[in-house]
Amino acid sequence: MYKIEKKGHVSKRENFKIRLTAIILALLTSALFIMLMDKNPLDVYLSMVDGAFGTEYRIRETLVKSIPLIVTSLGISLAFRMKFWNIGGEGQIIMGAFSATFVALTFPEMNSIILLSLMGLAGFVAGGLWGLIPAYFKARFKTNETIFTLMMNYIALKWITYLQYGPWKDPKALGFPKIPNFSVNAVLPNLFGIHSGWLIALILAVIVHIYIRRTKSGYEINVVGESENTARYAGINVKKVIMKTVFLSGAVCGITGMIQASAVNRTLSTKLSAGVGYTAIITAWLAGLSSPLIILVSILFAAMVQGGAFIQLAYQIPQSAAEILQSMILFFVLGSEFFIRFKITKIRK
Repeated sequence: MYKIEKKGHVSKRENFKIRLTAIILALLTSALFIMLMDKNPLDVYLSMVDGAFGTEYRIRETLVKSIPLIVTSLGISLAFRMKFWNIGGEGQIIMGAFSATFVALTFPEMNSIILLSLMGLAGFVAGGLWGLIPAYFKARFKTNETIFTLMMNYIALKWITYLQYGPWKDPKALGFPKIPNFSVNAVLPNLFGIHSGWLIALILAVIVHIYIRRTKSGYEINVVGESENTARYAGINVKKVIMKTVFLSGAVCGITGMIQASAVNRTLSTKLSAGVGYTAIITAWLAGLSSPLIILVSILFAAMVQGGAFIQLAYQIPQSAAEILQSMILFFVLGSEFFIRFKITKIRK
């Protein structure tokens, strides 16, 4: 007989060893799958690295894919530190994009700097308000935030679908259900060959890190996350902390929507978020909710996606096969979290 026990303190060295073992096992298991496709696993792995970092263009593509992941992971990490399971990043991205699009389409000729600032502010507020709704019900009525935030995603998506096929449909699109493109003034400029969303992501990472580590509000978030009763005993207004933090969490996700709508899509569509809100849950968790590590993990995750797309073309393998490889790597890495937090011991009779 065996039993599962929660571990106490886990050293950084042990943590590293467990994660490294998980990655090695993932690569070995994936190698078996690759061999079943009559491919050389080593060649495929090297091609994935080459596809992600082999040329300047591929590096840029990898970084562009990592930007929404970084920003959304930072937003989600704020709520997760408080053990508020915000699964609504997807909806908060969409509503941030919706609000930024409204500004972009209403004032297309406005000065670029003012227009982009207003779009960013609109995305920030809209994403925050979308997150504030489940936060209020959680603080006031103890509702389940996981289900609540998840359902909010579908409402946001259907709202954009309505706009795309209804009042915002571009009359110049020859009947195609498409929202008009942004004017040049509403597009984020490039900086060193990549849209300037990367600079926003870096600034947000620094702000979130300082906010969590160096401010009273950050301390309160950590205390509420450890124990609400302890927080109340210490005189912390738990409801206020929950609502304020989830607003900020949604607001940062809303900025992702503004970046994607402005710099990548240059319009609003139902496919704008592309599942980033869900993927960011994984990257935020793998990074241990640490802002600097979120940058690193998001870039590595984006490299895996970019490399997976490259081997589809290089080896003529189906997209599903490339996704199986990505999923197996993720499965082992996420599974290693269990062995970091728990241990299995044999019960002696």
